[in-house]
Amino acid sequence: MSSPTSHPVEILRFNTCGSVDDGKSTLIGRLLYDSKSLMEDQLEALERSADITGGGQINLANLTDGLRAEREQGITIDVAYRYFATPKRKFIVADTPGHVQYTRNMVTGASTANLSVVLVDARQGVIEQSRRHTYIAALLGIPHVVIAVNKMDLVDWSEERFREIRDQFEAFLPRLDVLRDVKFVPISALNGDNVVDPSPHTPWYEGPTLLRHLESVHIASDWNLGAVRFPVQWVNRPNNPRDPRLHDFRGLSGQLAGGIVKVGQEVMVLPGGQHTTLKEIHTFDGELAEAFCPQSVTLVLAHDLDVSRGDMIVDLDNLPGKTADLRARVAWMHPRPLQPGRKYFLKHTNQTVQAVVTGLTGRIDIETYESRPDPPELGLNDIGEVRLKTSRPLIFDGYTTNRLTGAFILIDQGTNQTVAAGMLHPPTETYKPDYSDFAI
Repeated sequence: MSSPTSHPVEILRFNTCGSVDDGKSTLIGRLLYDSKSLMEDQLEALERSADITGGGQINLANLTDGLRAEREQGITIDVAYRYFATPKRKFIVADTPGHVQYTRNMVTGASTANLSVVLVDARQGVIEQSRRHTYIAALLGIPHVVIAVNKMDLVDWSEERFREIRDQFEAFLPRLDVLRDVKFVPISALNGDNVVDPSPHTPWYEGPTLLRHLESVHIASDWNLGAVRFPVQWVNRPNNPRDPRLHDFRGLSGQLAGGIVKVGQEVMVLPGGQHTTLKEIHTFDGELAEAFCPQSVTLVLAHDLDVSRGDMIVDLDNLPGKTADLRARVAWMHPRPLQPGRKYFLKHTNQTVQAVVTGLTGRIDIETYESRPDPPELGLNDIGEVRLKTSRPLIFDGYTTNRLTGAFILIDQGTNQTVAAGMLHPPTETYKPDYSDFAI
């Protein structure tokens, strides 16, 4: 008897964030430990490395805090990624720092997340970093957020305290209207209550444990499947004389940033505007009749067109925008302030262009979430509104429409350091083919 066809297990990317000592690293360690996702050598290493508290408990935070400075100070500095799986789903989790000066690391770890877990110390309640990280989750367009009220054991599992913290969040969440899926879970990361297994200390809480929610949250509709976006990463020419099938093969490899593509579908190649159809769709596992975002595929076109890295393949019904004058919101990540007139490299999808900051139009006040107009500069960890001029027009979508084609980074031309993460505002008009683009 033939075995039933197996379906690939869905992958959920999530990050933990919050203020210092809210228990982010301990929570991830507890998830790994209680879900039986640790190897024997990892457990033995924990026991051997003197990561034992005075009470004889293993310090689960050290599963992610790998730097010596992190272990000495008991804080998280760098972003640490861990991988684990349950029968229902695979997970990639980013443990991000809580210190204000490491906010840029939090932005990096959360940039690809489907879900963000914001931890709050039940004793401290909502503080500035809680508001800052919740705002960044909204800014990055993370579709799902969990507010994990940690250290409930230190407030005697008070339902009143849990509701008070929930009310504090719900007072400002309406200002972040992009956050529509927010859940609240009372936990003790240190003891494991409501992390993997339900807690007997919270009979008043009727929701799922944190892991149960991570396993069940619906993420299939988070991707933009309405408009085809395929930034070309690599022109695939094997030119293998030993295999006649590959001798004349010419495919376009990359990751689908939006939409669904099918063999025989009519598409447009930008910026030139040439029309063609899809002849074949290849993956590592073989040919497909159709593919969808965010799959990595190789497309073969029906016509031999001049296509190179950085070009974009789109459908004909929903065209992106095109302009060299950009409006964006940026999270500034460098100690040297951002000032108008500075020149940078701008990396968008698979291309890099030169860009100049032509103006600063606002800086976000984390306390009120309002934009303060016309700041003279943006400092480290500031979030602001900017205008940019690029050396050639970009083909893009607004970040709120497509996170993959609406995001960019700014790179310092002298040091090659990433200095800002940016989210593009929607284009004012859609693309119109301009064959003079070939001369750029």
